[in-house]
Amino acid sequence: MTEENEQIEEIETNHTAENLESVGQMIIGGLEQIGGILTGDPITRAEGEFNAEVGSLHQEANKNLTAIDEAEEGKSGAAMSNRETNT
Repeated sequence: MTEENEQIEEIETNHTAENLESVGQMIIGGLEQIGGILTGDPITRAEGEFNAEVGSLHQEANKNLTAIDEAEEGKSGAAMSNRETNT
């Protein structure tokens, strides 16, 4: 049981780290966009837009993976409680 708890904590930590990475990428992309606009550099602006979009997609994928992991945990938790009740 403690191994399962450790695995769950590790998964939650990984999802949190992934979420922070994507938010950081969106912030950096936004700053690049602003920098490109202020300097009149269309390439920097476009790179900023790209990074912001990638960060957004990364965050969305992470949310979906988190939901899948939580659903699997719910199924395994229900199976474990069924086994405990049957014994």
